[in-house]
Amino acid sequence: MRLLLVEDDEGIIRFLEKGLREAKYAVDVARDGEDALYKASLNEYDIIILDIMIPGRDGLEVCRELRNRGSKVPVIMLTARDDVRDRVLGLDVGADDYLTKPFQVSELLARLRALMRRGQALTSTVIEIGDLRIDTSAQTVNRGGRLLALTAREYALIEYLARNADRVISRAELIEHVWNERYDSYSNMIDVHINHLRQKIDRESDQPLIHTRRGAGYILSMTAPGAAVDS
Repeated sequence: MRLLLVEDDEGIIRFLEKGLREAKYAVDVARDGEDALYKASLNEYDIIILDIMIPGRDGLEVCRELRNRGSKVPVIMLTARDDVRDRVLGLDVGADDYLTKPFQVSELLARLRALMRRGQALTSTVIEIGDLRIDTSAQTVNRGGRLLALTAREYALIEYLARNADRVISRAELIEHVWNERYDSYSNMIDVHINHLRQKIDRESDQPLIHTRRGAGYILSMTAPGAAVDS
């Protein structure tokens, strides 16, 4: 999942980037309100983590503008002020959740998971497709009872493909949701990661799950959807 972190404190940025990336999120950073709105207009984020006290347009203005533009991306607001009025203002302009500094990364990660479940109407933290089982809370993947050793990027890929099972996902969409802004769109790294992931997911199974649709993208499906798809 791809997040936008809007924060101007370099220490907090480094702290949160490390924790979020270790939790297998792709993270872009904006350090002021205008940059946040600009990046949100260019990219499709799954969640925005938005500090209130940022240079230029503050977090409240940014959130209000996002909602005025019709954006429905979930927003978690951060503030150093533990004041009920601040929380009310944030919720009133369209924030979905609120977190007061200082906080533990574990609490932020729990709130991110809750927002993702709410946004995708998931009633369980487990995704099951055939004998593939993904526990999104523990971030573990099993196939046929085998626990698979995946890298952070491979896990992010399989979770996104599984959440969109039976739908062709383009390379551009994978870049939007799994890679951060430093990704070189001319690189073949998506294909490399997909190939490595396919070897781990499908290696010991007679039924391939990850398929390539030439010229279109990738699909996670129990049935190969059409002759134009390669396993």
